[in-house]
Amino acid sequence: MNQIITYLTFNGNCREAMEFYKECLGGELNIQTLEDTPNETQFPPNIRKYVVQAALKADNMLLMGTDMINEKLIKGNSISILVDSTDEGRIQKYYNNLKEGGTSIYPLDKTFLGHLFGGLIDKYGHQWLFHCKR
Repeated sequence: MNQIITYLTFNGNCREAMEFYKECLGGELNIQTLEDTPNETQFPPNIRKYVVQAALKADNMLLMGTDMINEKLIKGNSISILVDSTDEGRIQKYYNNLKEGGTSIYPLDKTFLGHLFGGLIDKYGHQWLFHCKR
């Protein structure tokens, strides 16, 4: 089986964001920090709580994240996280949960094809798209 996984990068708040996404989407969250590695003492104390890798598994979704980056983090609108479902109630729940503290770009509404579509930027600056074909 092949799959494409959404992998997000943060500036020290990966744990907070992934816990928020877990509240919004449900599922199981696993987090590994620098202090969980055998090389913990090789890192300055102020970054040992940084997330090396986080994985949130919910239904058929996998969302991953990290705090580890060697260059300046630049967020933009060139990558979106698309949540696709045939369950209208679930899409509405996800949309409403994730827009908390964020900005609605496209209110969740029916398209000319009768599908639900919407978009938002969450409180961590990541763009989400939602699609429901009933």
